[in-house]
Amino acid sequence: MQASSPLIGADDLLGRVRRGEAGLRILDCRWVLGERGVGRAAYAAGHLPGAVHLDIDDDLTDRDGFGAPGRHPLPEPAAFAERMRAIGLRDDDTVVAYDDLGGWVAARLWWMLGSLGHRRARVLDGGIQAWRAAGGEVTTEVPTFPPTTPVELHLGDAWTGVIGREELKRRLGSVVLLDARAGARYRGEVEPIDPVAGHIPTARSAPTDGTLVSPGGAFLPAPELAARFRALGADGSEGPVVTSCGSGVSATHHALALRAAGLPDPILYVGSFSDWSRSGEPVATGPDPGEPPR
Repeated sequence: MQASSPLIGADDLLGRVRRGEAGLRILDCRWVLGERGVGRAAYAAGHLPGAVHLDIDDDLTDRDGFGAPGRHPLPEPAAFAERMRAIGLRDDDTVVAYDDLGGWVAARLWWMLGSLGHRRARVLDGGIQAWRAAGGEVTTEVPTFPPTTPVELHLGDAWTGVIGREELKRRLGSVVLLDARAGARYRGEVEPIDPVAGHIPTARSAPTDGTLVSPGGAFLPAPELAARFRALGADGSEGPVVTSCGSGVSATHHALALRAAGLPDPILYVGSFSDWSRSGEPVATGPDPGEPPR
């Protein structure tokens, strides 16, 4: 990827870890949908040296926050900032987030930090699998950060680059809405977790796997990412781009991919389909985006 990419390769990260680079913070974001605690158990079994585990449900979500009644609303910025201070994160730290799902969970943390003004976050391309393939070791040692250590972290007091359900409803048809879920869920053939099957009218199907070399693997090269999003009309040429998914997690994977491709940053519909479907909004089915609701 280009030098300005939000991704970092495993070889690059391995070299930084072995040199003991100051200000490098590694955050383990492994998590499994519907299986609470599995990500934390994976962390306990072995993680990158110095890594701290952050859980989507426990650390990166507030059930009553922005995006409710969706499944993963954002916490209050002040609460999130305090959580970051508790793990010792500072303003000038370089954060590397990783998972084992091709980056779509780590991307949520990357996006949250960036939305509040921390511009030194990246995602490990290929996740822990790439780390191991590069010869990186894992450990069960859990780092500690004494509460007496002064932590200078100044995050913003409001989420930026977000859109709520009511505003999205008004703008359907004038924005390019991407749906990051699997094609079968988009078409309404299956729905394992949300109350209604289908997609938000006008949404275009754009499964996250299409940005990866292989499922759960590394991202496509930047030119190929750019070509994919241009084919979806998501390069800004057809209007503002909004990313959505099931609950506002994998939608940030598209935000990460667009940044890596050198294309304009999208707007995130945090509540995504879980918020939309739980709120009784109209739903489209089949392979076509459908028309805006009247």
